[in-house]
Amino acid sequence: MRTPDWLTRSGLDDLSKRAAAAPRRRLNRNLHVMDDPVHRLFNAIEPGSWVRPHRHLDPPRSETVIVVAGALGVVLFDGDGTVTEAVKLEAGGEVFGVDLDAGTWHGLVALAPGTVFFETKPGPYVAPGPEDRAPWAPGEGEPGAEAAEESLRRLFDR
Repeated sequence: MRTPDWLTRSGLDDLSKRAAAAPRRRLNRNLHVMDDPVHRLFNAIEPGSWVRPHRHLDPPRSETVIVVAGALGVVLFDGDGTVTEAVKLEAGGEVFGVDLDAGTWHGLVALAPGTVFFETKPGPYVAPGPEDRAPWAPGEGEPGAEAAEESLRRLFDR
C-alpha cells in the first residue's frame, strides 16, 4: 500500500508556474501509472496553449474534466469540425466541469493564467491513433496551430 498523496493548493501553484515556463505551456501531474485501470491527473495549462481537438473512440473511453483553478474553454465539434458547443468552465463557477461520452470530439483552451483541471478517464494509456486526432486541426508545432488555438480562445471573448 502506498502512502497518501496529499493534494495542496501550493502544489497546484507550483505546477502552474512550471507549466508557464514549459515550451508547451502545459504540464501534467499524474496521480496514476500508465497501466492503471483509471487515469487521474492534474493538467496545468496557460493561455497560448490548447489541447488539440480529439476524441476517445478507439478504444472507447469517457472522460471527466473538472476545473480546480482558473478558467478553461471546452469546445465540442461534429465530425466535420463544425463547433457545436463552446462552454467556459471556471473554478468555483456555476459550470466547473464536464463529463464527456466516448467518441465526443472536443478541444480545450486555456482562458486564464494559472488554469488547472483535474482529468480522469479509463486506462491503461493508449496513444491516440490517427482516427482519434481531428483531421481539421493542426497538431502542436504544425503550421496553423497558433491560429487554431487563438480561434478557439476567441469563442469565449463574449
